[in-house]
Amino acid sequence: MMKTLGQALFSSGRQNPKYTEGDKKQDRDYEIRTYHATNWVSTTLSGMQWDAAMNTGFRKLFSYIQGNNRNKVKVEMTAPVTCRVDPGAGPACESRFTVSFYVPEEHQDNPPEPSDPELFLENRKEFTAYVRTFGGFSNENLKREELLKLMESLQRDGVQHVDKPFYAAGYDSPFKLMNRRNEVWVLKEQE
Repeated sequence: MMKTLGQALFSSGRQNPKYTEGDKKQDRDYEIRTYHATNWVSTTLSGMQWDAAMNTGFRKLFSYIQGNNRNKVKVEMTAPVTCRVDPGAGPACESRFTVSFYVPEEHQDNPPEPSDPELFLENRKEFTAYVRTFGGFSNENLKREELLKLMESLQRDGVQHVDKPFYAAGYDSPFKLMNRRNEVWVLKEQE
């Protein structure tokens, strides 16, 4: 348990999902990434608060990697922790938040089944995302600001994209103080 807790809190050398980078342009303030098909373990919550959903989802998923799964197997902590946001219909409507951990390579072919009925295994098909990276300690307002900047950049460049859902991704433990990495992802429109 201490090893996994230590990884979750201090490590930056975690496994990440593989992706292929799109063409790079000097003046672009975002990346284009095509993520390979992979398995994730996820939980979906409804609410008004992005950060509250992330915290609740993280705790449920952390319990899963600690061995609270059908196989009683401890699973390595990975990065990023993603949060898919399906916004509600209006400003006072609940949104749906799907918080996910990437399943490490050694479990990709046969991920441990969750024992918590609120968790599920998710097979993400290959997808392309426009990604804006930012530092510091992320919060709901900062994620919204960065998402707006990314959307403005995509509009400026005439890039076809999907307005919703969108994703936030965090790579660091709350105890990492410097060189923090956060991202917002907007999906490429399917052709």
